[in-house]
Amino acid sequence: MISLRRIHHVCLRVQDVDAAAARWSIQFGLSRRPDHAGRAYLACDYEPYCLELVGRPDPGHDHTGFELARGITLDDAATHLRSLGVEHRLQDAAVVLRDPDGQGIELVAYEPAADPRPPVARSSAVLPGFHPRKLGHVNSLTGDLQTMVGFYCDALGMHVTDRLGDEGVWLHINGDHHTVALVGKGYAHFHHLAFELIDWGELRVALDHLAQHGRWLGWGPVRHGLGRNLAAYVRVPEEACFVELYSDMEQLEPDHRPRDWPDDAHSSNTWGILPPRSYFRFDSAAVEAERDGLEALGHPLQAPADETRGA
Repeated sequence: MISLRRIHHVCLRVQDVDAAAARWSIQFGLSRRPDHAGRAYLACDYEPYCLELVGRPDPGHDHTGFELARGITLDDAATHLRSLGVEHRLQDAAVVLRDPDGQGIELVAYEPAADPRPPVARSSAVLPGFHPRKLGHVNSLTGDLQTMVGFYCDALGMHVTDRLGDEGVWLHINGDHHTVALVGKGYAHFHHLAFELIDWGELRVALDHLAQHGRWLGWGPVRHGLGRNLAAYVRVPEEACFVELYSDMEQLEPDHRPRDWPDDAHSSNTWGILPPRSYFRFDSAAVEAERDGLEALGHPLQAPADETRGA
């Protein structure tokens, strides 16, 4: 048996840990925690951390961490994975494994908050004025959608929320509409990590702030039909991913049943604009086309020169 409580953290590989930690802190409003063993740790507000940065020569996604539900131990999780024949190991107080696409996963033990009150009821002398409410979810592109869905449901105990035609599946572990989203694109690549903001006003503040730091949107702002959230997708070429900033995510009823959505523009964005082709790519040609608005100016996006559609 296995059950998850929430997404715990995302770990990214970066070329310079100190420079990347400063960049993520200043640009996205994250508070830096003490470094440990050459790794940097950053938090949205009072949690121990939600973003881990490790120095590597190949920047990108390293792993996503999930917190086990109350009453589920690391040994319980390991026993469950062993029963399914899923390779894993115990390392640094976590169960470490990989999904079928090779993306790293860590399962960490449930840990109650030191102070259970909501953040707005607590006092702080260190939190910045602008900071995300929480790390909310991750999204990945995959070349084998059904295998990945089966793994996240069977091995990790997630539940299907919605299906977008034959193209994508959204999975939940709590009341949030989704914690993991998987989109079939014929190849595997981590797409984005998502930070929740309070409302549209805070989203505007965040995007104005990021623009002053030279960031741009690959897509958005949009209103998703599937998920209901307001969202904007900020390109982070340094780590070959996007950051989604979002608010107003749909909250699911306890007896929620999966829904099937047509794969059309309205399901993806009720305001009508689908993402450019560059949104699903991470190669240098896609980043340049997006930065300079080449697709909007009528210049077709070049085929990837095979940088694995990645960094």
